[in-house]
Amino acid sequence: QVQLVESGGGSVQAGGSLRLSCAASGYLFSSYCMGWFRQAAGKEREGFATIDGDGSAIYADSVKGRFTISKDNAKNTLYLQMNSLKPEDTAMYYCAADPYCSADSRRRFVRENLTYRYQGQGTQVTVS
Repeated sequence: QVQLVESGGGSVQAGGSLRLSCAASGYLFSSYCMGWFRQAAGKEREGFATIDGDGSAIYADSVKGRFTISKDNAKNTLYLQMNSLKPEDTAMYYCAADPYCSADSRRRFVRENLTYRYQGQGTQVTVS
């Protein structure tokens, strides 16, 4: 049974930083595509960062240069370092995982909001 549990959300002032974590269990973490998406109140979900088993990452333009996705295979944990946060980054943040991982699927995750098979319950990030 795949489980994804996010943590690290909170409230921060504009320009500040937060680091989100996603603890994964129940599958071969290192081989899956992993990603982060967010959903603000009243808006569509946005996939904005994804990483494959080899550590190759893709970002949406909205976060490129500010957010960094990374993973620790030994700890089965996905991370999201968020710097230079803006009020428009306020949203519920979710991690997601999928056993099928290709360059096309990762591209579609950040450009077409492709849904990965598994997702966590989310953690709230509020920027004021």
